[in-house]
Amino acid sequence: MNVSLIKEVLKVAKRLDARQLVNAYEGNISAKEDGFIYITPTLSNKAFLEEEDIVVIDPDGKQVSGKKGPSSELKMHRAVYDMRDNIGGVIHTHAPFLAAFAICNMAVESDAHAELLCDHKTIEVVPYGRLGTDDIYNGVEPVFKKGLDAVLLGNHGVLTVGETVEDALNRMESIESAAKILVLSKLVGENFDLDQEEIQALLAM
Repeated sequence: MNVSLIKEVLKVAKRLDARQLVNAYEGNISAKEDGFIYITPTLSNKAFLEEEDIVVIDPDGKQVSGKKGPSSELKMHRAVYDMRDNIGGVIHTHAPFLAAFAICNMAVESDAHAELLCDHKTIEVVPYGRLGTDDIYNGVEPVFKKGLDAVLLGNHGVLTVGETVEDALNRMESIESAAKILVLSKLVGENFDLDQEEIQALLAM
């Protein structure tokens, strides 16, 4: 068991709470190393979590630390870790702007937002699956197998992954910002798309 990963999950959980991307009932954060999964507990306000609250699951699936049970989405986190060898952190939130796109079953994509094209290409959306069941992450694996690190869960929320849980955090913050910019830009006026040559150059970066 790695105490530094407990601290890392705790730090990320508090950061997400401070950014209003999670709340007591929604959102879960995990890291994985040497078969151990470190995950936020169920139904807990992330702002008030302490190190002893972070749940640790050993390689045999037994809870070896944590005062409460793990997030109800532990099964989804486990499945995501099996989708790619380089995933060491998983974050699931209902970040408001990303969740709005998910509820509309709309991908986050734009030919006008240079940073989105360069940093994330597109944030695809997969069909709705019922909470707490295997269906919630149906369709996610092909997206992550492409090398993409974020995906919208239709009518639900968003998943980001990274080599570390901090990587997954940085992606979550970045794509939530991009989604917000796209919504606001449409309120301001018509988006001015980049030309195809520039779009292809950004996608190749």
